[in-house]
Amino acid sequence: MRALLTLTLSLLLSACGFHLAGSRPLSVDLKKVYIDTTIPYSVTEPPIETQLREILQRRGAEVAKDASADVTTIRLSNLKEAREVLSMGTDGKAIEFRLVTRVHYEVFRGKQTLVTPGDIVATRDYSFEPDQVLAKEAEEQRLREFIQSQLAELLMMRIDAALTYHSATVGQAAPKDAAASAPSTP
Repeated sequence: MRALLTLTLSLLLSACGFHLAGSRPLSVDLKKVYIDTTIPYSVTEPPIETQLREILQRRGAEVAKDASADVTTIRLSNLKEAREVLSMGTDGKAIEFRLVTRVHYEVFRGKQTLVTPGDIVATRDYSFEPDQVLAKEAEEQRLREFIQSQLAELLMMRIDAALTYHSATVGQAAPKDAAASAPSTP
């Protein structure tokens, strides 16, 4: 009985278009991608780029080494990380911080914009113990990397949703245009 219920539920979910995160088929526009990260004064690849590359490859995309006219480019720029004080202790020292990471993105192929450019922001709060400075600095660095990985996941979902919406609206526009151009009969 339980197996029948599970089978029925899975058939219903698949029929309505439900997919587990990361298991949806990749958009045709993302089959071959180049990731262009413009971050001045950076020596290493930022975690957001590494994570985005891994997500794309895991879903079957080919990540190109160079940009070209037949490759979709995901450009990441203005990666900004900030730390804000949330609360102070009785001694006037900060005891709680918020890490804020923001990145600007654009998705295009050649001169055609595929996804409206925008910014994506993620935050994370953490407490600070002045007695454990070294441990808290290491924790802050891990949180910064986690936030950038989270941004990559959110960015991929946003790009995927925009491309899916775009292909759905383009597919629906053709029949309406065809109907509008057909002569009407009295």
